[in-house]
Amino acid sequence: MRVTQNMLTSNMLRNISNSYSNMGKYMDQLSTGKKINRPSDDPVVAMKGMDYRTQLAQMEQFERNIGEVHNWMDNSDSALDKVEKGLERLRDLAVQGSNGTYEEGQRGNMAEEVEQIKEHLVELANTKVNNKYIFNGKATTGNNGEAPYQLNEDGELIAPINTDDVNIEVSSGSKLRVNVKPDSVFTEQLFTDLTEFANTLRDSDTEDEEISEFIDRIDTHINNNVNARADLGARQNRIDLVENRINQQLVTVEDMKSRNEDADFEEVIMNLISQESVHRAALSGGSRIIQPTLLDFLR
Repeated sequence: MRVTQNMLTSNMLRNISNSYSNMGKYMDQLSTGKKINRPSDDPVVAMKGMDYRTQLAQMEQFERNIGEVHNWMDNSDSALDKVEKGLERLRDLAVQGSNGTYEEGQRGNMAEEVEQIKEHLVELANTKVNNKYIFNGKATTGNNGEAPYQLNEDGELIAPINTDDVNIEVSSGSKLRVNVKPDSVFTEQLFTDLTEFANTLRDSDTEDEEISEFIDRIDTHINNNVNARADLGARQNRIDLVENRINQQLVTVEDMKSRNEDADFEEVIMNLISQESVHRAALSGGSRIIQPTLLDFLR
């Protein structure tokens, strides 16, 4: 095959152009810190990068969900702790009122304290977090915008309480109940018992034995509260384990994503220096390929 000057020149220009392209690629890697800057650079790396980003977005959403779970559970536990203190005080009043040493006026004062504690328990039952009632199941906006726990004169709930479970997804395919079942602590019987307790203390004909009966009733409500807190604590321990696992997975996926698409700066710099040397050699060789013309002698 006959090799012409035009062929030599064309090949030289094409090779120099490729050399410029390679140097441009290495400069892009240095500037962006990434192995590729467009999918066409390496489709396999690009597809893997999309998968890793999808996984990261999913786990970051799980992190936000877990934060919401902590918010529900921590506030629920705090409210139940205050409920426990209120019930313990009610039990103390029942013990004091049943020993027969208190006069009618003193028992009347106890009745007023019972009423105040009952109102305090109603306020705890209507606890709101982020403008949501956390002890009313899925009806977190209340009953037509009003607080779910409202009592009539007999200490009975005016409207029924929603007891549905509130579940939040904390990992792929795994949902966790975040609310405390309202009917396990803030029962209608609780408020009815407190109303009857206050009325019994006010009654001048009340016998000590009648007041002592409320000790067992209050103990039942204390046990209900303890059981609810124990169940809540078990779920809090579980969410801590899930959170640790999600955090570890985030670190792993971030590392895999970095290995997949982040450039190795030492290697890129070496490649750039090597390509620069090749480019200089190509330019030098090209200058020898281009033959002199008549214009080079017209001086």
